[in-house]
Amino acid sequence: MEVCIDSVASAINAEKGGAIRVELCANLMEGGTTPSLGMLKTVKEFTNLPVFVMIRPRGGDFLYTDAEVTVMKNDITALKTAGADGFVIGVLTEEGEIDKDTCRQLIGLCRPRPVTFHRAIDMCKRYETALETIIQLGCERVLTSGLENSALEGVPVIKNMVDIAKERIIVMPGGGINERNLQRILDGTGAKEFHCSARSTIPSNMSYRNTAVAMGASISPPEFQRKITDIDKVRKLVYIAKGVTHD
Repeated sequence: MEVCIDSVASAINAEKGGAIRVELCANLMEGGTTPSLGMLKTVKEFTNLPVFVMIRPRGGDFLYTDAEVTVMKNDITALKTAGADGFVIGVLTEEGEIDKDTCRQLIGLCRPRPVTFHRAIDMCKRYETALETIIQLGCERVLTSGLENSALEGVPVIKNMVDIAKERIIVMPGGGINERNLQRILDGTGAKEFHCSARSTIPSNMSYRNTAVAMGASISPPEFQRKITDIDKVRKLVYIAKGVTHD
């Protein structure tokens, strides 16, 4: 079980719950962007889990300018020096194909750390071709919801990806996974790893609350509650996964 996190508290809870790895991001409401150096260093200080770091300079699409690619390169260099155990990347062309040249450059900077290609594959025009390209680029994993909003909806495509991969790459389902659907997803796809946030909402400790002011844009999370990884949810998911076997 890989847990997607955006805080030190979530990292600690993921480890306590039995996760094998965390994907460290900022801005999970935008699907995850590159976290700070301080966040990575602190997560490494407080946990022993391998930390894979998202490399994504902004939310939105996966078509990046030259300047944004430069940001990604600089982030990889800095975060690798700071102790990142692996990286999560994804760059597309305007035609919805894998940007092989840019990805090759980024992967080269990540080495010798392992690389996961993220859900940008779900935005590709032809996922079968994209998967072969990702394998040729040498990525160790690909994260996918099967081109759907959730991994449960994408089970048929994820199963086909697993079949196409033939163990040349780890196909890791992610997107809306919880204790109610995990078994169906693992049974239906044959996947050996999975990815989710397993979060619960907790209230703020603030006693004084000015509810007339929001710190974000018009679509923003509530100011006086936040979401962190839930130990019990992680434990339940790990328990379910351990009970699923594949031939």
